[in-house]
Amino acid sequence: MEILKNPSLAKPLFMGKNSPFFDACLYSGMGSVYADRSKKPKSAIALIGDFAMLGGQPSEALLKRFLTFRSEAYLILVGPDQQWNKLIEIVFNSRAKAFTRYALKKNEHSFDEATLKKSVDSLKNGFVLQPIDEWLCHRCLSESWSKDLVALFTNYAQYAEHGRGFCVLKDGNIVSGASSYYYYEKGIEVEVDTHPDYRAQGLATACCAQLIQSCMQQGIFPSWDAHTTTSLHLALNLGYHFDYAYTAYEING
Repeated sequence: MEILKNPSLAKPLFMGKNSPFFDACLYSGMGSVYADRSKKPKSAIALIGDFAMLGGQPSEALLKRFLTFRSEAYLILVGPDQQWNKLIEIVFNSRAKAFTRYALKKNEHSFDEATLKKSVDSLKNGFVLQPIDEWLCHRCLSESWSKDLVALFTNYAQYAEHGRGFCVLKDGNIVSGASSYYYYEKGIEVEVDTHPDYRAQGLATACCAQLIQSCMQQGIFPSWDAHTTTSLHLALNLGYHFDYAYTAYEING
């Protein structure tokens, strides 16, 4: 297994539905690409954070070496076809749990300004919506439930340049947030998290609506890929349109 110094060599292996994720690896520098060989790769794995996509020819050998490399780390693996999925089940065995994720269409014309504003204005008294500044960035990292809002950025300077996000505060404490999980040219991938004690109160809706408005004003697209049906319904309520469902695997450490 080779870590590609020139990840663009593997780009032909990630055409079609997986191309935006791979482009994020190339553009942002936040990801890595692993391949079966350094020149003219035939099989590859693109990794950003704890999310990985497989491309090219199914390779059991590459998956086994990747398993050794990741060892006990949590991971979400997505294969482009059933052949790759079968290999995931063979290599990771009982550690791999199949589930369904939901892709949303990437159409910037689907959002309604009035609906987004209404969602932001729906916050109840006592809750305050604020952009993620340096102080909030460090606060997000200090809590296990909220760290993914900013964790892939090397430091706040990188987040300030390429990321964007908003948090809802209650009595000075972060209770919900929507932010850039990663960024790519002309877009971000939306990450949404809410403290377990404050769910189902419209806080995530307000954060996401504000984030979408901010992205629209800056001319970038807030890409959304739903991990659960709850996330899917939230996205649909905000103006996204369903594209397709696909199989993914959670790999538990």
